[in-house]
Amino acid sequence: MKLHVIGCYGPYPNAGGATTGYLVEHEGKALLMDCGAGVLGKLMTLWDPAQLECVILSHLHFDHASDMLVLRYYLERMGKTLPVYVPGEDDSPLRGLLTAPAFNVMPYPEELRVMGLSITTMPVSHPVPCRALRLTDGEKTLVFTGDTNACPGLADFARDADVLLADSAFLSAEWNEKMPHMSARMCGELAAESGAKRLYLTHLAPRHAPEAVVDDARAAFPEAQIVRPGLVIAL
Repeated sequence: MKLHVIGCYGPYPNAGGATTGYLVEHEGKALLMDCGAGVLGKLMTLWDPAQLECVILSHLHFDHASDMLVLRYYLERMGKTLPVYVPGEDDSPLRGLLTAPAFNVMPYPEELRVMGLSITTMPVSHPVPCRALRLTDGEKTLVFTGDTNACPGLADFARDADVLLADSAFLSAEWNEKMPHMSARMCGELAAESGAKRLYLTHLAPRHAPEAVVDDARAAFPEAQIVRPGLVIAL
């Protein structure tokens, strides 16, 4: 399994960047995990979007799903329909905009099996319905927290992940319990508690220096790393 970092910023991109979007490649096939602002153009340098197996959206905030609106035009031109998985209870306006012939929108099943992977989900703590995602091929496991603040059960959901991709939108100095995201240090604590082998920090705020985000996480998990567009993580 390979994880290609397409976009990693939030809630808006830095200059020339993109918000959340990850290409997961396995057994010669690929799926897209979130499709935020600026993701589609960068995806096209890696993979033909019409050849994706599916799109899985952790939630329907614009920085995770807005490029679905232009992906629709490409799929219509190519005569393709993609399965799109979303939190079933989300009835936001963006959900309505996805009801196009190019998309077969479905709620997450208890277990999604696609391209040799088993994908399970967990509801997390965010202002709109959001899911953490656990992808495994039976040997290696990737866990993506989605957007979340501190969340009971998340460490168990991420237990022994080979790669933990975690929402580090804030620094510890600015975080409080009412925030919609974790701090980088909380991501480090989550990695340590869950026994994750590797921690990668995502949902990066352009206002933060990358070194500050990494240092904050390394206070709890010394091996923490930050993602960057173009990074390929092999599991």
